[in-house]
Amino acid sequence: MRLARVRTPDGVRTGTYEDGTVTADGGAYDVGVDGEATLVAPTEPSAFYCVGRNYAATIDQMDYEVPDEPDWFIKPPTALCDPGADVVYPPWCAQLTYAGELAAVIDRTCHDVAVSDVPDVVRGYTIVNDLDAIDQPKRTARKAFDGAAPLGPWIETDVDPTDLRMTTHVGGERRQSARTSQMLFAPDEVVSFLSERYTFRPGDVVAFGSPANPGDVEPGDDVEIWYEGIGTLRNVVVEA
Repeated sequence: MRLARVRTPDGVRTGTYEDGTVTADGGAYDVGVDGEATLVAPTEPSAFYCVGRNYAATIDQMDYEVPDEPDWFIKPPTALCDPGADVVYPPWCAQLTYAGELAAVIDRTCHDVAVSDVPDVVRGYTIVNDLDAIDQPKRTARKAFDGAAPLGPWIETDVDPTDLRMTTHVGGERRQSARTSQMLFAPDEVVSFLSERYTFRPGDVVAFGSPANPGDVEPGDDVEIWYEGIGTLRNVVVEA
C-alpha cells in the first residue's frame, strides 16, 4: 500500500495512492498536471537521521575509511522538500551534489528497538535525495540547510528493503545504479543502532546512505531517483 499526502483545495489530506488518485477522508483526489491535487512530502519528520559511508563502492570512490558502526548525521525538519518541488541551489554554495537514498519512516514513538522488532516500528519506505553543499565546512553546513532533503513521492508499506534495485538519473543520464543488498549495515540494523541513542517520533525519517557516484547538479538539472517497489522521486534544480 502506498500512503501519500496531497495538497488540495480543502487543505492537505493523507490517504492511499493508486493509479494517480489519492483516496483520503473527504474524497478522492486526482494527482498530476491536470489533477486537482499535488503530492507533498509523505511525512513531516521532527528529524532526518541520515547514515553515510554505507556502501563499499562509495567508500572506495571517496577514499573513506570503512566504519565499524553506522556513521550518521542529522538534518532538521526545515530540510524537507516536497516531491516535484523545485530544489533551490543555495546562493552561498559553489558545488551542490545529489545522493539517491532509501529511507524508512517511523510509525510510532520508540526507543532502544531490537533489530528483530524494527519492522514493527517502521511505517514503510520512501526515497530521499541527500543534497550536499559539498564546498562548505563540516557536515552541518553542508547538509542541514533549508530544502536539503527532497522526500517522497509516497510511503510504500509493503516492500522488503534488503535487496532493492535503484537508479539515479540527472538530465536523463544514469548516474547511479546499485542494490540495497550492497549496504554495509542493513536497514533494520541502522534503525536499531540509532534508536539506542535517540527517541524516534512518528513520521521521523531514517536514511540509509548513498550508493556510489553521488555527483554534482546545476540549475536546470532534472534529478530522478528510482527505487524498485517504491517509485520515483523527481525534482528540478533552480537558481535561487
